[in-house]
Amino acid sequence: MKINTLYISAQEKNVGALFVSMGMMELLKRNIDKVAFFRPIITSKEAMDRDIEFMVERYGLGMKYEECYGFDLDSLETLLAADGVDEVMGTLVAKFQKLGERYDFILCEGIARSLLPLNQNYDLNALIAQNFGASIINIINAKDRTAQEIYENITIEKEHLLSLNSLCFATFISRIDAQKQAFFETHFGGAEQNIYFLKELGELDVPTLEDVVETLEAKKIVFCQNDNARAIRGFKIAASGVESFLEQIKEDDLVIVDAERSDIILGLIASFYSKEHPKINAVLFVNGAELHPNIAKIIGGLKEYNIPFLNIQSNAFESAKKLLHVRSRLRQSSERKIALALGLFNASIDASVLEAKIQTQKSDVVTPVMFEYKLFETARKKRKRVVLPESCDERILRAAEIVLRRDVCDIIFLGKEDEVREHSQKLGIDISKATIINHETSELFEEFCNTFYEMRKAKGLTLQAAKDAMIHVNYFATMMVHLGYADAMVSGAMHATADTIRPALQIIKTTPETKLVSSLFFMCLKTKVLVYGDCALNQNPNATELAQIAISCAQTAQLFGIEPKVAMLSYSTGSSGSGADVDKVREAAQIVKTLQPNLKIDGPIQYDAAIDKEVASIKLPNSEVAGEATVFIFPDLNTGNNTYKAVQRSSDAIAIGPILQGLKKPVNDLSRGCSVGDIVNTILITAIQAGNI
Repeated sequence: MKINTLYISAQEKNVGALFVSMGMMELLKRNIDKVAFFRPIITSKEAMDRDIEFMVERYGLGMKYEECYGFDLDSLETLLAADGVDEVMGTLVAKFQKLGERYDFILCEGIARSLLPLNQNYDLNALIAQNFGASIINIINAKDRTAQEIYENITIEKEHLLSLNSLCFATFISRIDAQKQAFFETHFGGAEQNIYFLKELGELDVPTLEDVVETLEAKKIVFCQNDNARAIRGFKIAASGVESFLEQIKEDDLVIVDAERSDIILGLIASFYSKEHPKINAVLFVNGAELHPNIAKIIGGLKEYNIPFLNIQSNAFESAKKLLHVRSRLRQSSERKIALALGLFNASIDASVLEAKIQTQKSDVVTPVMFEYKLFETARKKRKRVVLPESCDERILRAAEIVLRRDVCDIIFLGKEDEVREHSQKLGIDISKATIINHETSELFEEFCNTFYEMRKAKGLTLQAAKDAMIHVNYFATMMVHLGYADAMVSGAMHATADTIRPALQIIKTTPETKLVSSLFFMCLKTKVLVYGDCALNQNPNATELAQIAISCAQTAQLFGIEPKVAMLSYSTGSSGSGADVDKVREAAQIVKTLQPNLKIDGPIQYDAAIDKEVASIKLPNSEVAGEATVFIFPDLNTGNNTYKAVQRSSDAIAIGPILQGLKKPVNDLSRGCSVGDIVNTILITAIQAGNI
């Protein structure tokens, strides 16, 4: 049995094997549902392998830990010492083949060669890959090596693989600086193929507060969940007076201090609110001390206070020594680092080339994970500017950070730049790549006011009213999109739906062929993604409006890779029923067939007949939509809104939306209860819509 597989092989530790595994898994999961992760050799049985733990959890692989690895190093050395190479290979291949019976693809990650027994450290990974029938991804460390040494290393690897009749899928050169990469590409670039450079990113080596807490076994005194992701770039021991100590602290420092030093503690709290001081990321009390009740009372009464406090049993000197041994770890909760790593990976590769080289049988299955991965990749190719007017919302800032670090689109915030950046720093969020515009003082303000006045003066709008409107962030952001200063807008985390849609209708307006703004939800079920429309805007559309909603939903589905098979829903299927509601749906279906003769559409049809092939074979046997519908058009808002929520809650489906359609340029509305993930998805979808104009 031929199993689709790739084998990642690294010469040394800490050169980015997990980084490459994660990037390749993201690439695979865009197109393949069932992907396994396998490590033939792990370092120890005593502690769970962190790469396995991370990959299984992050990508929802549904694998038991025991089936994700073959041998630990001690067992391997025992077998090899007894000349048991054949036994090792036999056991590994058997386990590998067993996975192949359940999964469509197996991504393997070898152990660093430097950890293997000396007599096996060169070719054991290659030998395993050969027995698995796997092409190899080599990772070569560029740090502390010249470009010539890197080239020689690649050449040796290539010749070694040729001697084993093994194929090199790609070579990743990690931890390379820009100067070395430029020299390599100039002198050796044409000699080798499928070489990708992963530049050195110091941020990935910076430990987080979660790494500190885990290594030091520190107790959390003042802490919130988001504090785990804070970067700890250095630490300072507070031994001097408060005046001189405040001059020593730097951005993202951890401060070690005795809890009795109230002067230092109050000074740090004050510096947190000062625009003139760097923002530290944590305070660590030594000797097991707790926060004084009076200090705790002060903190409890402060607005937007965000410095976490920890304590540890050891003294200041011992605590500092322990901090020197804290190492950065990529974990499931490290969303900021994950976003940064995946942004670098995708910027460094040619995804279309790598995907073309992966020979797999693609299925019709589309999981929520696959759909969301495709959103990132499609948005990255479109590369648009999205304006986010609600810059004071923490969820917006965190979502924007993920998008910026994944490098999929450009972000524009509205607000006072110093306030927005200070707020993000207090939260430990990096939005340094974002553009921030103060709409109230912007040089664009007068242009926007005059443009809006000219657009609406025939309807009685005065110039002063136009200026009053442009003070509102949603009006200003919408005008940015209209005049091309941004490509799209996302709002609604802090505003009502009407506050988002009204400016869009007045300024951007509908497309000539649409005349109606409608909405849809992407309903991500376990094995498919469906489109539901209209579940958020139009209360009781007439037949013509319902037909327009169906056409718009079909076009949006097509844009996002979903073949539109449109079901016009009713309480009756085919000609079995009658009544005003059924007749409206029947008329709407006929209008769509007239306007879009090549679109697959049927209606009126009941939901069960639209989605279930067995029911369809009985109720509507000759339909090309029944049983296979992908786009579901509800007859009114009451039916649609209740249905999407019922499906979402009863089947654990992920509902992405509402997504607006019918506008000349994309504007999308968020729910005020939205999560960071909801915002990220909406930004991606909006950017993709903008790229289709």
